[in-house]
Amino acid sequence: MRKNASVSVTTNKAGSGRWARFALIGLALVGLADSLYLTYVKLVAGGVCISGDSCEIVNASSYSQIGNVPLALLGAGAYLAMLIILWMETYGGFFEFNGPILIFGMSLFGVLYSAYLTYLELYVIRVVCPFCVVSAVVLVLMLAVSGLRVRQSLKAA
Repeated sequence: MRKNASVSVTTNKAGSGRWARFALIGLALVGLADSLYLTYVKLVAGGVCISGDSCEIVNASSYSQIGNVPLALLGAGAYLAMLIILWMETYGGFFEFNGPILIFGMSLFGVLYSAYLTYLELYVIRVVCPFCVVSAVVLVLMLAVSGLRVRQSLKAA
C-alpha cells in the first residue's frame, strides 16, 4: 500500500513538471519565430520591418550582428537548440537528467545578453525594437519557468 502511494507521488511530480516543459516548448517556438523574422528582415527584406522605423534602425545598427552573422540568427539557433534539448528529454538518458539545467543556463545567458542589448537600444541607439522586446520577454519567462523546473528536479532527487 505504501509503495502505491510513492508511485502516485512520483506520477504527480512528473505530471506537474509536464506543464513547465510544454510552456518552455511554446515559449521557445515564439522566440524562434521572432528570431527567424528578424533574420529574414536583416538578410532578405533589406531591413524593412512591419513594425516601422524603430525595428529597422535597431536591425541596421552595428550592434545587430557579430562579424557578418546577425544576432537574430544566433538567437534562432539558441531557441532551436533549446527545442532540441526539450525534445531529447523524452528519450531519457543525459538530456532527461541534464535538460532542465541546460535550459536554465541557456535562458540565463539569453536574459543577460538581452539586458545588454536592451541597454544598447535605450542608451546608445536610442530606439526600441518591439521584436527585440518580445525576445527579451520570452527569455525572462523561459528563465522563470526553467528555474521552477530545476527546483522541482532538485526536490525530486
